[in-house]
Amino acid sequence: MTDRLQALSDLGVSIWLDDLDRSRLTSGGLARMITDDHVVGVTTNPSIFAKAISTGAASYAPQIASLASGDADADLAVREMTTQDVRDACDVMADVAARTHGVDGRVSIEVDPRLARDTANTIEQARALWHEVDRPNLLIKIPGTVEGLPAITQALSEGISVNVTLIFSVDRYVQVLDAWAAGLERRLESGQSIADIHSVASFFVSRVDTEVDNRLGEIATEDASSLRGQAGLANARLAWQAYQDFRAGSRWQALAAAGASPQRPLWASTGVKDPAFPDDLYVVGLAGPGCVNTMPEPTLRAVADHGHVDGDTLTGYGPASQQVFDGLASVGIDLDDVFETLETEGVDKFKVAWEELLTTVRTALDRDRGVS
Repeated sequence: MTDRLQALSDLGVSIWLDDLDRSRLTSGGLARMITDDHVVGVTTNPSIFAKAISTGAASYAPQIASLASGDADADLAVREMTTQDVRDACDVMADVAARTHGVDGRVSIEVDPRLARDTANTIEQARALWHEVDRPNLLIKIPGTVEGLPAITQALSEGISVNVTLIFSVDRYVQVLDAWAAGLERRLESGQSIADIHSVASFFVSRVDTEVDNRLGEIATEDASSLRGQAGLANARLAWQAYQDFRAGSRWQALAAAGASPQRPLWASTGVKDPAFPDDLYVVGLAGPGCVNTMPEPTLRAVADHGHVDGDTLTGYGPASQQVFDGLASVGIDLDDVFETLETEGVDKFKVAWEELLTTVRTALDRDRGVS
């Protein structure tokens, strides 16, 4: 079952699991996925935690009871539960981090999504989460919004490893690369090492196809229909080209000489939304040396079962991908509006999930305190 995942790993793709709950930790399930499925990292987000805590009540009940016996409110309780899960996952991943010199073995936790447009408080919470989890293989997830960019730079300059999330456009990705490089340069200017700082840039894939294909369906011409299911891969491959261009430049060469590790592209939102598409589409179609693919478990199992890993499907695809974008523009797709819409929806969805999580935990606290 894991031969295909081995092939993916051998190609140079880091397989991360886009999921975490306490039962995976207490049952040894996450540890087994490291051994059996070549999983070398974990990502979380507000939706994942909302599902974990709402559906895994038994796993969290003792901690909720303890928190309810004090004066913890829902915000504090969520903070305590999520940081414990991430801390424990970091410990499970510690051996992977050691053998990869910190490149993999990473676990991500996100700043409160309600702060996505608030630079100062994003920085403050990034610091707080970094110190509270207190594990060197942690990544703090900061959204790649306009307001998030200076927070990314500041966090990195303070030695905080960062997972930049909610990136949808190549233009924004280039800005993220600039913010990342600026953070390392600022740290070097202060006389501090950058050797132990790691970062990934989470580029969302399937949501792009969902939005673009909905718009193509409204246009309903033959030319529009022929472009369905192509935008997500093309967008990510253009981001990969931008990454390769950056790696070829003098700015990266200077950082590398100072001991920097590259900010690797991470393909996120890789579960297929349209059942008409192959369920391994966003994994085997975005395979190349030096990237990360974070998969929900159903996608990982699909790749393990029947994924056709056929070499590098990223490098050299820039021109063909640009042709896809040119075709989308020619049939009337406003890609700038697509990406702006996706970013706004992405932030809003995480806010909704966070509020649902708070409501679930608030109800559990009240129940343990006997409050009706």
